[in-house]
Amino acid sequence: MLRRLASPEDKEVEQLDAWWRAGNYLTIGQIYLQGNPLLREPLAPQHIKPRLLGHWGTSPGLSLIYAHVSRLIRHTGQQAVYLAGPGHGGPALVAAGYLEGTYSEIYPHVSQDEAGMLRLFRQFSSPGGIPSHVSVTTPGSIHEGGELGYVLVHAFGAVMDHPDLLAVAVVGDGEAETGPLEGSWKGVSFLNPERDGAVLPVLHLNGAKIAGPTVLSRKDPAEVRRLLEGHGYEVLEVEGADLPGMHHRFAATLAEAWSKIRAIQHLARTGGWDGSRPRWPLIVLRSPKGWTGPEQVDGVRMAGTWRSHQVPLSGVRDNPEHLAILESWLRSYRPEELFDSTGAPTELVRGLPPEGDLRMSAAPHANGGLLTRDLALPDFRDYAVEVPQPARTRAESTRRLGELLRDVYRDNPDNFRLFCPDETNSNRLGAVFEVSDRAFAERVTADDVAISRDGRVMEVLSEHNCHGWLEGYTLTGRHGMFATYEAFAMVSASQTVQHGKWLQEASRLPWRAKVPSLNVLLTSTAWRNDHNGFSHQGPGLIQVVLTQRGDVARVYLPPDANCLLSVADHCLRSRSYINLIVIDKQPQLQWLSIDQAAEHCARGAGVWDWAGTDDDAGDPDIVLACAGDVVTMETVAAAQILKERLPGFKVRVVNVVDLMTLMRPKDHPHGMSGTLFTELFTDTVDVVFAFHGYPGAIHQLVHGRPDADRFRVRGFIEEGTTTTPFDMTVRNRASRYHLVMDAINNARRLPRGAADLMAWCERKLAEHQAYVVEHLEDMPEVRDWSLGG
Repeated sequence: MLRRLASPEDKEVEQLDAWWRAGNYLTIGQIYLQGNPLLREPLAPQHIKPRLLGHWGTSPGLSLIYAHVSRLIRHTGQQAVYLAGPGHGGPALVAAGYLEGTYSEIYPHVSQDEAGMLRLFRQFSSPGGIPSHVSVTTPGSIHEGGELGYVLVHAFGAVMDHPDLLAVAVVGDGEAETGPLEGSWKGVSFLNPERDGAVLPVLHLNGAKIAGPTVLSRKDPAEVRRLLEGHGYEVLEVEGADLPGMHHRFAATLAEAWSKIRAIQHLARTGGWDGSRPRWPLIVLRSPKGWTGPEQVDGVRMAGTWRSHQVPLSGVRDNPEHLAILESWLRSYRPEELFDSTGAPTELVRGLPPEGDLRMSAAPHANGGLLTRDLALPDFRDYAVEVPQPARTRAESTRRLGELLRDVYRDNPDNFRLFCPDETNSNRLGAVFEVSDRAFAERVTADDVAISRDGRVMEVLSEHNCHGWLEGYTLTGRHGMFATYEAFAMVSASQTVQHGKWLQEASRLPWRAKVPSLNVLLTSTAWRNDHNGFSHQGPGLIQVVLTQRGDVARVYLPPDANCLLSVADHCLRSRSYINLIVIDKQPQLQWLSIDQAAEHCARGAGVWDWAGTDDDAGDPDIVLACAGDVVTMETVAAAQILKERLPGFKVRVVNVVDLMTLMRPKDHPHGMSGTLFTELFTDTVDVVFAFHGYPGAIHQLVHGRPDADRFRVRGFIEEGTTTTPFDMTVRNRASRYHLVMDAINNARRLPRGAADLMAWCERKLAEHQAYVVEHLEDMPEVRDWSLGG
């Protein structure tokens, strides 16, 4: 039998209202007060903070929803996480954690008494305190909401493979105007009620954003209803500002929504589901902006308008009238009923929330590292490409990774997912479909392949959805990978940045357990998107990740399949990093055996003796370095040209897999020692560095190394079009011929024949240009090049 949640009795409504009033009081106190937290004396200017920061307008609605969900949990035992899309409502969620007692458990100095309440107030948006958003420091949060648009994708990612979890996702009506949020309603098209939990969106239409009305709040309610119904939801609506009427109506609506969710899940889990997509409930809550706040200030309407979005009363220290309004506003919540003589919440307030881990501020799902299980990983060596000699064998490197991920899926049926914008096969990862279909809850036709309601490979043509789903999935304790075309990773680059900020802040909080890393695989790269053209050519995400702090950011450029397997194994085992892996999907030369690859990747960089002519007797004449698959081929080809045509010229070839090893140890944990850096690059010899990304990145990374100006970097310089693969390297001046000329131009000793070789390279470039225009493909000597061939 399914449990039903009864309507609240008068005593329970009184409890709900008391908790809500307490939350509102604590919210205002955080924004305004630095003294007199319980109004034991008349409010005076010295009790007011010198800088008034924070957001009041959305907070009463967030607190109302939180109170009612807490009641639901207490009656039903439902496991739930609360995601506040209007992240500016930070003080409301901090207040909730404080009232539940979790805040004081985690931060004992913020105790549940008058002194602790004062600390709670003083720390908010203050130096040495906490941010104004629902940040990492807020217990129960996996979603900051400072950058709007991601609350639903995080909620859907959180419930995947968590069948007993309910994610309550509050969508602000300002947030609802963002592109990512508009694209994320379709999450219901990918949920499986048999295996996954449920998302309950609450669209909070309070009518205004920072300086004007919101679009959805001004639309006819019937039009909004049709819009949401078109996305596949059953819309339930609550509207008003009357009390206690709003408590009764919202409690009834929430109970109805929960009953519908449980009915859907019960049907799916007891064999009564016909496989069609359920119509999941969604609540539209219409309540005034700044509800219960000042109606007017200086004769101007505040409550219910955009003016209450942030701090509705300014200049309180210097304006006695404003100070009086603030005191009247605070006293309207009757704090003497909410907090006892010591300053602790009264029994009336304490009795509302559930206990222990069922408190949303203490939910283990919102501290996902507590739930994390290691992946059962196969031995990556079992998927190796046989490489008897360097640069003789060709293979699609990502195809071997796909085979490994297939078996990760098989061995981790509820602990791993791949997220990809309709490109899994394109990126050569299609082996995963041998063990799992694509997830899809909409209708399936006879023409569809590897797609079903039972699938767990997540494909949707939205980088924001894929990235956000993975974030929600990892932050609640599971493992995954986001794979996409390199250029279009920039669509969700801001999410990568925000996730890095979250991980960085979490690392400073001992109570935050480490979570599985955010693994991002970029393929279909700039250098081999010659068929798609300039729009598909852009390695910008490397630059973005390099700007992240060293304690969270990692960038790997494996040159072949075996190095990719070793890197992927490391990344899937890691915790609380952003791991960016960049490698193309096209057939490419293979360089190292699996054992050589594992050793090379463990070091992060190394000399390829077989590629150069360095005899270890003194320094070489030039160092040719490379990071990235295509530029590695060009570098080794350049070294072979120099070996054949300038036999007395000593060349050292260095390949870099872990880009962060180039940094100094004090700048990044992976930074190689000064001794190893000298061993690879010397302290004085010029280095010609062929790099997959923008050249400036290498200069940034080697800053502070001995004579860093000796590094000459070739990389992507925004020269591209629909052309041949080799022509991409020519256009960006990173071809083997350019590298040979750079070596000659920058070496401090030149043997006889250098001038002739320079002229030969110039002729080869001209020959290439004429050949591709005539034949529409690269010259055979380039197209079919192999080492020693």
